[in-house]
Amino acid sequence: MEENIALEVRGVGRTFSDGTVALKDISFSIRKGEFAVIAGSNGSGKSVLMSLIAGLDEPSEGTITLHDCQAGLVFQDADSQILGETPEEDIAFGAKNCGLTKEQVKKRVDSVLSETGLTYKRDAYARLLSGGEKRRLAVAGILAMDRSLIIFDEPFANLDWPGVKQVCGIMKQLKEEGKTVLVLTHELEKVLALADRFLVLDKGHLVFDGTPESGLAADLESWGIRNPMTSYKSIKEMIWL
Repeated sequence: MEENIALEVRGVGRTFSDGTVALKDISFSIRKGEFAVIAGSNGSGKSVLMSLIAGLDEPSEGTITLHDCQAGLVFQDADSQILGETPEEDIAFGAKNCGLTKEQVKKRVDSVLSETGLTYKRDAYARLLSGGEKRRLAVAGILAMDRSLIIFDEPFANLDWPGVKQVCGIMKQLKEEGKTVLVLTHELEKVLALADRFLVLDKGHLVFDGTPESGLAADLESWGIRNPMTSYKSIKEMIWL
């Protein structure tokens, strides 16, 4: 095993009690500090894989190993991740559960509020934050618990354009800080420029693992993914048919 490997997925499969095979023989590794986009259409197995990596579920076969790191998950439904009345309280909740002293918690909260650009919202009502701010709050909570592998599950769901820009901004910042980032999405046009690696799931199988450039040259449509390199020359072309 290379010393710089953060995550190893080896021969992983997941079969549910009703016989549904969600994942079959998935193998790949992610290096420390790598930014990887995992794409796939609905039903491809992305969310199942995310749950396994985050430790919310266990594989039916194979192994998932985190090397010298812990995973933090930013849920698609940001509201389900909010536990405190305010961003300050929400971030402190996770930090306290890590066994930090009161003074350490305060320093950690102040630090991640600043890092995620939420200092001015520290005393706001958390559930009234914008969609992008809620995603940033989730990231702040993960950073406060000192997680170095951060997983985003469909991070652009239900976001307007300003929210998308906010989330992309925090992802870019995490990449620059050397965090290991996994983004599970089908909206490639919003994030693929940040990626070092590009993986594609289709019907529970890993069908592509390579660079973003080589992935865009593949037949993405055959896997139910729209190629983001499509360009428009007139209004009449602006429809996804």
